[in-house]
Amino acid sequence: MNTSKLVYKPVGMLGGVVAGAAAAYAFSHLWRLWSDKEEPPRATDEDRNWAEILTAAMLQGAIFGVVKAAVDRATATGVRGVTGRWPG
Repeated sequence: MNTSKLVYKPVGMLGGVVAGAAAAYAFSHLWRLWSDKEEPPRATDEDRNWAEILTAAMLQGAIFGVVKAAVDRATATGVRGVTGRWPG
């Protein structure tokens, strides 16, 4: 295993935690701006309709995907800057 992969593993794991927290915050904030309800719906919320639940899930998935990709790419780029090699 090369040095870049050894460096990337723990940094990537930490980046994943940060990405998850940032995405959760962004989703929660955007949901409050878009919806008249304070909390986003859970799939098991009986008083929420299908459209609201699926819209929330779609928005949440898109935000998490974009934030994770951005953090993964930034982490890999940073590791390359430190080690001189791409961690892939």
